[in-house]
Order: sequence, then C-alpha cells, then structure tokens
Amino acid sequence: MPRRTPDDFIDHFVALVLTHLDREYPNKLDHVINDPSEIKSPRALHPIFCGSFDWHSSVHGHWLLIRALRNYPALAQAAELRALLDSRFTPDNVKTETDYLAQKLRQTFERPYGWGWLLKLAAELRAPAPPAVAPSSADTAAAFARWTSILQPLTDAFVDRFLAFLPKATYPIRVGTHNNTAFALALAIDYARAANHQPLAAAIESKARAWYYNDANYPAWEPDGTDFLSPGLVEAECMRRILPASEFLPWFDRFLPNLAKREPATLFTSAFVSDRTDGQITHLDGLNLCRAWCWRSISQTLPPNDPRRQLTQQASQTHLEAALPHVTGDYMGEHWLATFAMLAMTE
Repeated sequence: MPRRTPDDFIDHFVALVLTHLDREYPNKLDHVINDPSEIKSPRALHPIFCGSFDWHSSVHGHWLLIRALRNYPALAQAAELRALLDSRFTPDNVKTETDYLAQKLRQTFERPYGWGWLLKLAAELRAPAPPAVAPSSADTAAAFARWTSILQPLTDAFVDRFLAFLPKATYPIRVGTHNNTAFALALAIDYARAANHQPLAAAIESKARAWYYNDANYPAWEPDGTDFLSPGLVEAECMRRILPASEFLPWFDRFLPNLAKREPATLFTSAFVSDRTDGQITHLDGLNLCRAWCWRSISQTLPPNDPRRQLTQQASQTHLEAALPHVTGDYMGEHWLATFAMLAMTE
C-alpha cells in the first residue's frame, strides 16, 4: 500500500462514524441495575452516548467528529456535524448523563477507558488548530466554545473520578484492553494541560511516575488474543507525554534497551486477525492501529540522527498498512476502529 495521509480517509472516517453514532442496537451496556425503575433503553440512560454499540465507543466517535472539524475546516460535512452535535450536546442531555454517574454502585462505570476518552473529547474542544491548518470557521469556533461550556458538568464529574481514584490505585493495570491505566492517563493528561487543571495534571504525573518510572527491559508478552492496546507501547506513549524529553529518552533506553536490534521482535510484527466478525478477535485490528499510533508518536521524540527513529517510523507504517483496509467490513470493528485509525494518522 502506498503511504497514505489522513486527507485520503477523513471523509470516509466521518461518514463511517455517522452510520453508527445514532444506532442504538445492538448495544452492550455497562449498567448496574439498583431497582426495576432503572431497567431502561440505552437512549433513555445515555441520551448523548447511546449508539456505537457501547458508551465508550460513542464517546470516541464524537471525539473523531470534533477532531475532523478542528483539523479539516473545509470538511464538506462541517455544517451537518455542527447541527448533529448541537442536537446531542444539550444541557438536558448532559444532566441525564451526569446524574447517571451519581447513582449507587456506579463509581467504576467505564473506569478507566471511558473516563480517559471523555476527557480526551473535552481536550479536543479546547485544542488549537494544528499550525499547518487554516483556522476554523467562526461557526465552528463558536460551537467548540458552546459545547465546552455545556459539557463542563460531565467533564468535571470525570475529573473528580480521576482525582478520587488515583490516590488509592496502588497498582497499575497492564492488560491490552479497556482496564489499561497507561492509556487512560495518556488521554487524560491532554485535558489536564488543555484546561490548565493543575491538580489533575499533578495527580496523573505523580501516579505515572509511581507506576512506570522504574520499569525496564519490557518483555513484550504480547499480543494476547483480545488485545487492542499494546501494553508496552501504550506505557511508553504515556511516559512520553508525562516526562520531559530529557527524562523520557533515558527511560525509553531502559524500557526497550534492544530496540535498535528490532527486539522485542513481536512489537515489529503486525497481529494476524482470523475472524473480523468476532468482537474480541477483531480487537487485534485495533492493536495494529494502536501500535502504529505509538510508534509514530515515539519516533517524533527520538533525535533525528537516532537509527531507532527510522525503525519506529517503519514499524508504524507496517502496522497501519495491516489495519487500514479493515476499518470497515463488519460492525464489530466498524463501530470503533476509525477512531484508532484517526489516532494513528493524526497524533
């Protein structure tokens, strides 16, 4: 496959998200039922994030649309997206989503994956346009400010959850699925910095150091059969975001000391996906995209004359090429893979 850019895919990614953002069923709820009155439809429980098979996929589908509006101000669907998001981001809908969190036994709802994605969405609304991109239209800029304000109670609820959880979270979670803590911290730090939320930034930075700073010689026992995150590379990406370059580069040398020899070899080999109709096995397409994202981000931090820079760029491209043809094909992948493709190509 020739090297492709996000410009080649952005209309496709947006159109794909629009096919499932309002698709209520099938739906996989993360829902503790305290009494019969709480037996409700996904739309009644989550008027904003009711589609896309599950709550967190809906959140990052919304994130993709916001990123598309910010990075592609000439996007043909811009007016359609603003109207759609205006209809979803309303004070009443935000109140319902926020009130849901306050009910009994919901302290762990979507922890930590959904928490990180909600804050990533909030950060996207606050982020400036990339330097090479023309400024957003006045309509889009006004919409971003409006949505930031309307969503703030929900954003604050997840900030509060992070601040309550991190001090008591003694151990990291290193799996390649939704419970991975490094991935959530990597997303949440973007909001802490975009919003200049110093307590959240300090809590994330402190916990990342406590959990990961002494890690060395990562063994790369991956992939597992349901991974959509690379435990090792997501940890490295988290630390790349947390640490200044003067600390990250020595940490990275210790973490993957044989990288220049393409070791561990598994991190350079794209995962094979045997059945894309299986919702767990197709996670491996996401793993390939996750690795493409992490390798791309890490390569940009390595010095220009570092031979690992070319190796990581090549690894990113290899994993991207393995996954991009399969972003569509079956709903088990279609409801979320475009988001990870967007990460891999734009961060």
